[in-house]
Amino acid sequence: MNTPSGQQGTHLTPHVLPRDEHPISRRMLSENALKVLYRLDQAGFEAYLVGGCVRDSLLGSIPKDFDVATSATPEQVRQLFRNARVIGRRFRIVHVRFGREIIEVTTFRGTPGEDHDNSLAHQSDDGLLLRDNVWGSVDEDAIRRDFTVNALYYSISDFSIHDWTGGLEDLEARRLRLIGDPEVRYREDPVRMLRAVRFAAKLDFSIDAATGDPIHELAPLLLQIPPARLFEEVLKLFLGGHAVTTWRQLQHYGLFAMLFPGAAESLAEFDWAEPMIERALANTDDRIRADKPVTPAFLYAALLWPAVAASARSLEADMPPVPALQQATQQVVSRQLQHTAIPKRFSMPMREIWDLQARLPRRRGKRAFTTLQHPRFRAAYDFLLLRETAGELAPGLGEWWTRFQDLGDEAQRDMIQQLQQGPQEEDADDFPETGGPPPGGKPRRRRAPRRRRRTPPSDDS
Repeated sequence: MNTPSGQQGTHLTPHVLPRDEHPISRRMLSENALKVLYRLDQAGFEAYLVGGCVRDSLLGSIPKDFDVATSATPEQVRQLFRNARVIGRRFRIVHVRFGREIIEVTTFRGTPGEDHDNSLAHQSDDGLLLRDNVWGSVDEDAIRRDFTVNALYYSISDFSIHDWTGGLEDLEARRLRLIGDPEVRYREDPVRMLRAVRFAAKLDFSIDAATGDPIHELAPLLLQIPPARLFEEVLKLFLGGHAVTTWRQLQHYGLFAMLFPGAAESLAEFDWAEPMIERALANTDDRIRADKPVTPAFLYAALLWPAVAASARSLEADMPPVPALQQATQQVVSRQLQHTAIPKRFSMPMREIWDLQARLPRRRGKRAFTTLQHPRFRAAYDFLLLRETAGELAPGLGEWWTRFQDLGDEAQRDMIQQLQQGPQEEDADDFPETGGPPPGGKPRRRRAPRRRRRTPPSDDS
């Protein structure tokens, strides 16, 4: 059997940072995480805080999530905590729940050997780690983790920090470095390439050359990952408050095309596509920093819109704009689902945002009032402004809706009346089903209908 990390389970000597040489205090830590650590310690098991909570604390940030690594097996952890639940098959871990807070507890992982059957450890022929439930020692666990800065352990027994992989040095240098042979580690779990980009953007770290160089060639390995898992990874990438930097890194390493192939292909077709995506991601970052809600539906709507526009333009050679746009939407979504899942609770609002782009130009009569009452109006209005800012649409419609929302009923009716008196081609009835031109397309001048000559009734009628 292949050794997943490419390293043998030899015992290493850690660099130990005593309590008086690091800034982490128990006052900075979750009370529930401390409860878990103390109970494991009192039961005779080794117990450490590990990963992002230690890394972020050393960087001066307040951690939000707390992970515990221990010598106790999942079954032993569950016996100690009535509020514990064992989850996962690929990697068995324990969630200890305290109200809304979950403390994740993992058993020290070891290096699989020939004596371990497939129920404990198993890899595909390409090196993908399909199961990894071999238990080991804390030093073996350290070399099985992904990046050195995520392999720092805070001991509850003496409050010291243990470093087996050079993570403290990399933390000081603000450098992200993979543990072990990068190619082997990426083949074990291709999602590590996404994690490298995400951590570099989040921490403002450089990616070590040996860690970054193989990504361009190995990016297609992400196609092996289930779409449901990649959907969760996309949320982590773009909803962490550093979406713009993350997007640029994904582009640089060729990873964005593995997640959003249709969008990646369409970027070169429209000069507004890339500015639109960057503006959408910048808005997302701003909302997260302001502690405002964000929705994956709007994010996916922006990321996939250039692909919809490109597909619609291609289909218009064989069909009218309206059915072309509808078919393009279906094609883009169907293709995207093969790469990242989009739950219906997000895909349906995303489609509604797109549909309202077609209805927003249709403002005459009662249409403006009907559109204004739509549950997705605000998101669709924001999306319209995004399209205008990026240069896909000429400015004007967004400003009209901005004024319309803030007026009383009588003033709103006046605005609609002014439309009635305007040029005929401004009406969106040229596109009766969508209310506007296809994305990236140009409106057609409306032709006046022919009048039929009425035959006067005969004397016999």
